[in-house]
Amino acid sequence: MTKNLTRRRFMEAAGAAVVTGTAAGTTSAQAAARSRDKTIRILAISCSPRKGKTTAASLQVCLEAAEKADPRIEVELIELAGMKIDGSLAAGLPLEHGQKDDFQKLVPRLSDPKVTGIIVGTPVYFGSMTSLCKAFLDRCIAFRKKNFALSNKVAGVLAVGGVRNGGQELAIQSVQAALLCQEMIIVGDGRPTAHIGATVWNNGKTPVTEDEFGMTTAKNLGRRVAEVALKITAAGN
Repeated sequence: MTKNLTRRRFMEAAGAAVVTGTAAGTTSAQAAARSRDKTIRILAISCSPRKGKTTAASLQVCLEAAEKADPRIEVELIELAGMKIDGSLAAGLPLEHGQKDDFQKLVPRLSDPKVTGIIVGTPVYFGSMTSLCKAFLDRCIAFRKKNFALSNKVAGVLAVGGVRNGGQELAIQSVQAALLCQEMIIVGDGRPTAHIGATVWNNGKTPVTEDEFGMTTAKNLGRRVAEVALKITAAGN
């Protein structure tokens, strides 16, 4: 009797273990499926007043590298060239009657929960960002005042200078300072360059893509933004 009872208990325990294991396996598979189905969007914002030029081309290199990191990643380049973005509105000043501002069009695209990474690119003007970039970042105060919608999104910065050491790192740091105020997660370009961001040089005579070192930092930045975005997404599942 004792022998039979022991066997019965053993079989019950074994059956429970199978059920538990199956349930755990199902849960794990479901989690993996959810992770695969979750779209990750990475935006690049070109803050050059010239549309389709060196900054946009460099950011496109970033996005191509980011897209290769995982099939779930979708990328989009947004160029601010031609847009009216009035930085003074960050001080609470109203638009004049009849005037329109393009920043509001960007709000839903930037705050979209699927957007996990944002790369800001700017030409270097006198060792700093463009006025268009500054106006854009100033207007992002709207997110801080309302819901910190940019919080915990991954951010990288790219700068294009007219010479190799033309203030790219200074411009990058000034943009990063603004993004830190949004509680964004700042990353630099990844290995093997692994510095504070993508530093690109364009001499105005050859295509920017011929800057081999600069393009390497752009690729590494895009990949790094994607890597961290994927980790954040996985942690949230």
